[in-house]
Amino acid sequence: MNKWFKQLGLAAALLFSTVSFAAETPAPAAQPEAVVAAVQAQQSEYSQLWTELKNGATGYTTSQSQFHNQPINSYDLRVLELRSGWLAPGLMLALFGMIIIFALFIMVNGISKLHHGFSGKMVHRWSKLDISIHWLGAIPCLTLILTGLTLLAGRFFLQPVVSEGFWAGVVYFAKQVHNVMAIPFMFGWLLMTLMWAKNQMPKMYDLKWFLVVGGYINFGPFKGKHPDSGFANAGEKMWFWTFALFGLVISASGMLLLFPNLFEPSRTLSLISLILHAISAIIICAFSIVHIFMATVMSEGGMECMISGYCDENWATQHHNLWFDEIKANGSLKYRES
Repeated sequence: MNKWFKQLGLAAALLFSTVSFAAETPAPAAQPEAVVAAVQAQQSEYSQLWTELKNGATGYTTSQSQFHNQPINSYDLRVLELRSGWLAPGLMLALFGMIIIFALFIMVNGISKLHHGFSGKMVHRWSKLDISIHWLGAIPCLTLILTGLTLLAGRFFLQPVVSEGFWAGVVYFAKQVHNVMAIPFMFGWLLMTLMWAKNQMPKMYDLKWFLVVGGYINFGPFKGKHPDSGFANAGEKMWFWTFALFGLVISASGMLLLFPNLFEPSRTLSLISLILHAISAIIICAFSIVHIFMATVMSEGGMECMISGYCDENWATQHHNLWFDEIKANGSLKYRES
C-alpha cells in the first residue's frame, strides 16, 4: 500500500516540476502517442489504487484515533438517498401535515369546552421549577424543529424562491442556532425525563381513555365521554415516553455530530447518526404539534397550567378527576390566593 502513496507523491512532484519547466521553456513538438500512453498508464495505476482502497486497504498515519489507518469508508449510498429523498419530505409532512390535520379537525369537531364553565377557583398543579424546566425544553425544541427543517428540507420550499446568497446566509444562521440550542434542549429533556417520570406510569384506566379518544370528540357515541385520568392522561403519557425515548436518540446522535473530535466516530457511525437524528426529529415534531394544539387550542383552559402553574377547578375535575380526588383526599389541594 505504501508504494502507491510513494508513487502518487512522485507523480505529483514530477507534474509540478514539468509544469514549472514548461512555463520557462518552449514546449517541444507534441508526441500524441507517447502522451496518451502515459496518461493511460497513470489512469491504470489510479484505478488499481482506488480498487484497493475500496476493498479495505490500510495505510499509515501519525494519528492515534480508532480509524487512523483507514483511508476511506465504503457504505451503501442508498442511505444518503434515504435522508434526502424520504426523511426530508417526512419532516415537512410531520410539521405542516399535522398542522393541517388539526386545523381541519377543529373546524369539524370544535374544541373541548368546560361543560360547567370556569369556576374561578384555581388549583395548584405545577411548581415554578416545573414550569421553568418545561420552557427550558420547549423553546429550544421548537427552535430546533424550525432550524432542522431548514437544514434538512429547506431546499424544497425556500431555496427555489430566494437568491443563492440569501439561501447561503439562511443555512449558515440555521446551523449556528441549531448547534447552540441543542445544549439547553438536552438539559431540558434530561430534567423532564428524570423529574416527571413518576407521574407518567401507565395505568389500566388509560386504556379506556384511548377507547373514547380522551373525551375530546364532540359527536357520535364519543360525545360527552370523560374517561378517568390521573395527574397525566393517557395521551400525555404517550407523548412523554415518546419524547423521553426519541429525545435520548436525538441527544446521543446530536452529541456525536456536535463533537466529532471528542468522540471520534467512524464515517459510517456519523452517517447512521444523521439518519437516526432525522427519524427522531420527525417523530418528535409530529408529537410536538399534537401537544401544542391540545394545550393551546383544543382544551379550553389547558394553557394556563404552564403559564401560572394553576388550573381551573372545573378543568381539573373534567380532565384529571382521579388526580383532583387524590389531592383532596390527602390534603395537598392548594388554591391560588386572590
